[in-house]
Amino acid sequence: MSNATSNLMKNSHVVQNYGSTTNLVEEFHCHSDENLQPTITDRRAIRTLWASIIICLIFIISEIIGGYLAHSLAIITDAAHLLTDFASMLVSLFALYISKKPASQRMSFGWHRAEVMGAFISVFMIWIITGILVYMAIDRITRHSYHIDASIMAITAALGVFVNFIMAILLYFGGHTHSHNGHSNLSHSTNSGSTTNINIRAAMIHVIGDLIQSIGVLIAAILILFNESWSIADPICTIIFSIIVLCTTIYIIRDAMFVLLEGSPSSINFRTVFDSLERIHGVEKVHNLRIWSLTLDKIAISVHLEITPGANAQWILKQTTQMLRDEYNVLESTVQIEGYDPEKQDCNQCIPPA
Repeated sequence: MSNATSNLMKNSHVVQNYGSTTNLVEEFHCHSDENLQPTITDRRAIRTLWASIIICLIFIISEIIGGYLAHSLAIITDAAHLLTDFASMLVSLFALYISKKPASQRMSFGWHRAEVMGAFISVFMIWIITGILVYMAIDRITRHSYHIDASIMAITAALGVFVNFIMAILLYFGGHTHSHNGHSNLSHSTNSGSTTNINIRAAMIHVIGDLIQSIGVLIAAILILFNESWSIADPICTIIFSIIVLCTTIYIIRDAMFVLLEGSPSSINFRTVFDSLERIHGVEKVHNLRIWSLTLDKIAISVHLEITPGANAQWILKQTTQMLRDEYNVLESTVQIEGYDPEKQDCNQCIPPA
């Protein structure tokens, strides 16, 4: 066989391989159309927040009137907390809407973290208003210059318990979704396949705090109803339940900080993802694996894969991207394909974190 014929056959083989790879790439796209649409969690969050805002506004007006008529600081405190909830839910709603804005050259990841910032603002608002109310309660305890209408206080508090319970149920079932995307390799924290929007969680924490406070106010009202000398229970309840509300918001701040500091999300086990990547046929070594959250339910991953000489890089890229998307629900993935080099195996920067 002549050299010309041999070279022609080699070139023909290369063209065939390139053609099959091109077809493979055309059949696969790195982004899912679903990522361009609001998630089920976000759509439910928006509907739930609107319903909660309407209920909250109606009851705020009722509590302000009831607290004024009863001369009860505890009722006014509950109304103020509800007002904070109302404002925080508006902030959360705004954050959810702005997070749907498309990416730009300056904001290349889009506005996903706006909802995390919204949760931050929401929590700080309740901290400020709680501090003011605690100050007012201490002032009442020291001055002893107040009179409580226990009957109106009890009726308003009972109504508060009912309304806050309804809102808590609404937020829990409205913001809690179950995923069925085959998350078979998730860590223990999400074996149930559940996700909850961070702003719904923030709103729910606020409402639970108000529910606890309303129960306390109701107990205080019953005590004052039987013995007027126990009216000091009103400011004492304000202080106790304000502290409880502050404590319950710490978890929201913790999760929001974790997202902003780009920590690995609790819904994914780093080692499990690492092992899954190593099991892909043709992959010799995995390094520079980075997992972080754009929000609590939107995950991003970047990784370097060293592949076997002669392995089909496009096929490995497709398998990796699909695996990350289907098994781990990854929104953004960046995979760098490299040739396997045994001489680089001692690189400290390529060693996975402990």
